[in-house]
Amino acid sequence: MAAALPYGRLSAFYLVFFAVLGVLGPYWGPYLKSLGYEAAQIGTLIGLLHATKLIAPNLWGWVADRLGRRMGVIRFACVAAALGFAGVFVAESFLTMAGVILAFSFFWNATLSQFEANTLSHLGAQSHRYPRIRLWGTVGFMVAVLAVGEGIDVLGAGIVPAVLLALFITLSGISLSVPEAPGNGGDRAGPGLWAVLRQPKVLGLFGACFLLQASHGPFYAFYSIYLQDAGYSGTAIGLLWAVALLAEIAVFLLMPRWLPRFGHRRLLIIAMLLAVVRWVMVGLFPEQVPLQAFAQLFHAATYGVYHAAAISMVDRYFTGALQGRGQALYSSLTFGAGVAVGSFLAGALWDVIGGASTFVLAAGLGLAAAVLAHHTLPRPGARALSGA
Repeated sequence: MAAALPYGRLSAFYLVFFAVLGVLGPYWGPYLKSLGYEAAQIGTLIGLLHATKLIAPNLWGWVADRLGRRMGVIRFACVAAALGFAGVFVAESFLTMAGVILAFSFFWNATLSQFEANTLSHLGAQSHRYPRIRLWGTVGFMVAVLAVGEGIDVLGAGIVPAVLLALFITLSGISLSVPEAPGNGGDRAGPGLWAVLRQPKVLGLFGACFLLQASHGPFYAFYSIYLQDAGYSGTAIGLLWAVALLAEIAVFLLMPRWLPRFGHRRLLIIAMLLAVVRWVMVGLFPEQVPLQAFAQLFHAATYGVYHAAAISMVDRYFTGALQGRGQALYSSLTFGAGVAVGSFLAGALWDVIGGASTFVLAAGLGLAAAVLAHHTLPRPGARALSGA
């Protein structure tokens, strides 16, 4: 790493940001269930959490690119998210809970894509080193999953909002210490946003990533509930999530070597095909602990390999003054629209066709993602890919 790289401060932000996800992902659904919400309502509320990514990252990305002060936007959004989330303690109905989720997620969902752009600006030509910083997010996620899982077993799901508020406040403090990367304002020369978006390789990348993240919708909304219904304790659920995260950490350590060796396109397609296998195993064998643990190992591919390859491609396609909006579009169209659509559909189908069939349908979305990527992303050496 270059001496000027603020490795510790960048890593600390990822650590706490993904600790928030480590509570929201596995335990927000069970917390809502403990409040008496039904499956369709839970799917809708979790879908809203992701739906704000359709607007927030793009709006704040435009602001950050225009101002050239990306970290200023991030700091404001972190503080506003903490204040917005505090409303969860007074939300007493479905509508007020939906309002709280929309309020805090509108700001919280603005932060990651801009922080990714700031990190990649710090890295410059060494973007293949990004996974070594990002892996600390996985560590934060894993610690949160294990700690809160055990806490729920002892104290109940009611601890979830208090833990989340503490993490939001901590994240706000860390954001104040992270420096702005040189050149965050970007070079105003180069192609416009629509000229980049119209390229088949960009449309194909975003379309395939959307489908893959839609396939994750049932997992994020109902996996912990699915395991609860199969008789798993909170600690056991946390351990299964931890298996996925340990695999993700391992692959992030390897990706700086794998990306130059195997190429972005090949790794992306392999990750999407492995998602098909993962969702079939999750859906059809919920009571088989070894198979669930094995399926969780595939998270190394369906998130770790996928994200490292995809975000690097986005960084190459959207350069200069488009960097922030490129990352925002990637976030909003995939982790936003993709997961939101998948969550809404899962909530609508869960009580109708059952969890197993819902996960099999998710596997079909993973397969569609791989097919689209195969047909639209240029092979290595193709002129359109510009070396990616």
